[in-house]
Amino acid sequence: MPRRGIFAIPPHQLFLMLVWGYNPPMSIGDAKKRMEVLRKEITAHAEAYYVHDKPTVSDDVYDALMRELRELDKHYPDFADPNFIIYRVGGKPLDKFVKVEHAKRMLSLNDAFSKEEVEKWQERIIKLLTPRRQGLLGGEISYFCELKMDGLAVSLIYENGIFIRGATRGDGFIGEDITENLKTIPTIPLVLKNAPVYLEVRGEALMARDMLKKLNKQNEKEGKPLFANTRNAAAGSLRQLDPALARSRGLTFIAYDVADLKANNYKLEAHSQKHSLLRMLGFTLDTHETVATNTKELFIFIDSIEKIREKYPFGTDGVVVSVDNLELEDELGVVGKAPRWAIAYKYPAEKATTIVTNITVNVGRTGVLTPLAHFHPTLVAGSTVSKSTLHNMDQIERLGIRIGDTVVIQKAGDVIPEVVEVLISMRTGKEKKFSMPKQCPVCGAIVEKREAESKKEGTSVAFYCTNPSCPAKNRRGMQHFVNAFEIYEVGPKILDRLQEEGLITDAADLFTLEEADLSGLERFGEKSAKNIIESIQSRKKLPLWRFLVSLGILHVGEETAKDLANHFGTFKNIQSASFEALEVIPNIGPIVAKSLTEFFKNKSSQLFVQKLLDVGVDPYKLEAKNYKLSGKTFVLTGTMEGMSRNDAKAKIESLGGKVSGSVSKQTSYVVAGNDPGSKYDNAQSLGVPILDEKEFLKLVQ
Repeated sequence: MPRRGIFAIPPHQLFLMLVWGYNPPMSIGDAKKRMEVLRKEITAHAEAYYVHDKPTVSDDVYDALMRELRELDKHYPDFADPNFIIYRVGGKPLDKFVKVEHAKRMLSLNDAFSKEEVEKWQERIIKLLTPRRQGLLGGEISYFCELKMDGLAVSLIYENGIFIRGATRGDGFIGEDITENLKTIPTIPLVLKNAPVYLEVRGEALMARDMLKKLNKQNEKEGKPLFANTRNAAAGSLRQLDPALARSRGLTFIAYDVADLKANNYKLEAHSQKHSLLRMLGFTLDTHETVATNTKELFIFIDSIEKIREKYPFGTDGVVVSVDNLELEDELGVVGKAPRWAIAYKYPAEKATTIVTNITVNVGRTGVLTPLAHFHPTLVAGSTVSKSTLHNMDQIERLGIRIGDTVVIQKAGDVIPEVVEVLISMRTGKEKKFSMPKQCPVCGAIVEKREAESKKEGTSVAFYCTNPSCPAKNRRGMQHFVNAFEIYEVGPKILDRLQEEGLITDAADLFTLEEADLSGLERFGEKSAKNIIESIQSRKKLPLWRFLVSLGILHVGEETAKDLANHFGTFKNIQSASFEALEVIPNIGPIVAKSLTEFFKNKSSQLFVQKLLDVGVDPYKLEAKNYKLSGKTFVLTGTMEGMSRNDAKAKIESLGGKVSGSVSKQTSYVVAGNDPGSKYDNAQSLGVPILDEKEFLKLVQ
């Protein structure tokens, strides 16, 4: 007689469920069917590869299927086949962190995911160099290559050989002072011998993989959350207010750059010389580095690291490639947040296979409906993932994904999980197609299709909730608002609680709260209530661009908000600006102009903005510290040798001037570097003064 119910569960699994609370990832019947399908699929792929020499999937997809089967064999040994392929081969605690400004911006690197992308990067940077430089190089550049560490980027400041301050990257401009925690890391020297007058060192705070295992084992015993990877563990350790706790985490610091140096006895001409200097001063650096005189040598280094990185004691996901010559670095400069003279080669992300158990819809703060794929919890690139955004219907149709499909997932840049492939051959016929709901899953309002603009994907069709008062929009909009205002003490759970208690209906109500409103609530003591209220009230005065970002206007991010603030100066001017006045601003255009005018014409938007102003919110324009160039408009053209165009723009703006993308009669000066374009000719025809690089540098000094 067949066993039924609880008696159908094998004894060893029943024991685990009763004693350890073990919960199998799927039902017994589903597990057995899944294991049979996996064995059949793996056998077919193995035969195609080993017998016919015609692989049908990539190695990482094959490995992912094998890993999934091994996990199921482990949980359901009664259904395992012992003769299958797998088994044929054997300081003092702090109250808070203080924010500090970096003297030199901490940059991020652009990524390359193939050798072809590295070659294209080299072609671009050679074209950017002056003809004289190109002739001297002969089409090749020497590169310094080193490992890209997977930790927390930090900056160390030394004065007269004494370690005085250490800070996190933050947003590149402003980080957090974590000096006391960094002092607990043995590989950070506190005193340097033969030290320069001033030194800024940059590097990575790391946790070894073995240490992560020990830490997670201890956390598991104590019922604490486990760290997903070494990067998160290192960052979490250095953001502890108690240095003693940071010390117990056994972190390491590996230096990789000299960001600033003031000394008469040191002259640095190459990035590789920076590493030599750091070693001489007593810093720990990784030994896997080389100077490649051409791309062939560069790729040899990349291939050699790929063979050893799995056994490397610290997490690493690629190789950093920098132009070795520091003069060339200066000439290439920086664009946006990334230097032109360096790139990060990323190795292919680890992949895994899993089943799409469901596709749900998330409603964002702008009302856009985003499909979300749910999986069986799956380990990929060191952490367990159970869901991934599918972005939009275009992506779903492009992948051909259905509920019940077996899919290949990876972590983009080893961080964000994404679906990259559907294994159609593993379909059973029970898979279901997904379609967007006709009504909002949160409020029930009608959903409509609109065109959405994306810098990466261009125009695509998006689905929106038509209800302006949809609770999902309101909740996410409020979280976006407090983030823009930097009210970090008010998180999603606190916002939910305040709404549930009827204390707030929108973000403006936050500024009307008093300590008594919070201290009487369960789990809100007097001290926490006071801290929250003080934090909210201290953020009433904020830069105009942050205020614009907080309003959640479609297409208005940080850079656009800064452009608007710099152009109009006051919020009132922006609010009353016409479509035509907005459209002509550089970097704005008709799409943003339309979004702004529609927002400020909307009655509910007007009421919300006025409510904010009435409760004392005061947006102000960040003024230049020196007004030397106030009222002057510059246009930049050509390549300068002394600074990049971005640096020149930043210098002009810091002195109160403005930078425009086109020449007109209102232009004060055109700054012409090497090989100026048509803007130079326009300036001559309009009689606009033209400055060469030397004259410009003299003007801004």
